[in-house]
Amino acid sequence: MRPAISLRHLTLPAVMAGFVAVLVGYTSSAAIIFQAAAAAGATPLQIGGWLSMLGLGMGVTSLGLSLYYRTPILTAWSTPGAALLVTSLPGTPINEAIGVFIFASGLILLCGVTGLFARLMDYIPQAISAAMLAGILLRFGLDAFASLQVNFVLSAGMGLAYLVSRRYLARYAIVLTLLVGLAIAALQGTIHLSQQPLTFAGPEFIAPHFTWSTLLGIGVPFFVVTMASQNAPGIATLKAAGYSVPTSPLIGWTALTALLLAPFGGFSVCIAAITAAICMGPDVHPDPQRRYMGAVAAGVFYLLAGLFGGAIGMLFSALPPALIHTIAGLALLGTIAGSLQRALQDEKQRDAALIAFLITASGVTLLGVGSAFWGIIGGALAHLILSLPQRAGR
Repeated sequence: MRPAISLRHLTLPAVMAGFVAVLVGYTSSAAIIFQAAAAAGATPLQIGGWLSMLGLGMGVTSLGLSLYYRTPILTAWSTPGAALLVTSLPGTPINEAIGVFIFASGLILLCGVTGLFARLMDYIPQAISAAMLAGILLRFGLDAFASLQVNFVLSAGMGLAYLVSRRYLARYAIVLTLLVGLAIAALQGTIHLSQQPLTFAGPEFIAPHFTWSTLLGIGVPFFVVTMASQNAPGIATLKAAGYSVPTSPLIGWTALTALLLAPFGGFSVCIAAITAAICMGPDVHPDPQRRYMGAVAAGVFYLLAGLFGGAIGMLFSALPPALIHTIAGLALLGTIAGSLQRALQDEKQRDAALIAFLITASGVTLLGVGSAFWGIIGGALAHLILSLPQRAGR
């Protein structure tokens, strides 16, 4: 039975988890979105409109899905897909780019409606999913401490604040750590606010144009990369955290949202992995059934970001990178630890899980698809081989 919705569950730690998730999402890949839109020939005003549509799409789906399933379900744009668009769209008319977005979203919607993707994900053991998630998040944990070399005072101060807060005010550790980080950054003068005002960039309809060359040359690779590098890790993240949510409706609703927003520049709306993991840790709420409020808060922040288009991304980018890396890594410590524990606790699946973890953490890209997908494939293959029956007499 799903817990009833109550505003009492929207605690300060949940709100801050949602804020940190959106902060990490925008600062880590907003620049790639700018590049992808520019590669498609979008004007600066159109780029702001694209970011507005993406923010509104992610906000609505994060709010709706999290509240309906009472599960921390965050959505995101496809960063790997955007990176592919940066290299594939130059020279492509903007109307054909919109056609690519509609085509790819239609294929993803088809996967959700038919249930094919859900059936494939059901064959992946939970240990492999947990190992893949740990491999994705490892970089964030390492970056938190690598930031000591970039800005020792800021990162060390935040680390000390986190440890002290964990000891005495565990539920507010991330909140207090972020406040300490902002205070130190302000004293150092490393917060560089843009002079650009926060404005609303209205949506602009762009009529799609479809050609076989762009659909096959850009649309199909974009579909594959989005499913393999974004949706698959997103669903696996939910499984790794112990949340049992039907896969096909999640894929279907996010793809339908992207399909509706595509003519306005909303090139993708997918299931999030990294930002969702921020809202799944014990710091959000001791009860896993109440952590969905962190995703709800993130949905509200996404809506606000969507209202102000590209300017909000510039506001987030005013913060020093060391602060972003440190707060993200510290916020994910609990999730990393839990993922590693679930990945390695079953001795029979330990070797396969370790292989999945190492492949994912390596960051390798093969055939244009990122390491998270290959981590799942490698771990699942190892699990199948290691599960083969031994010969009689051995």
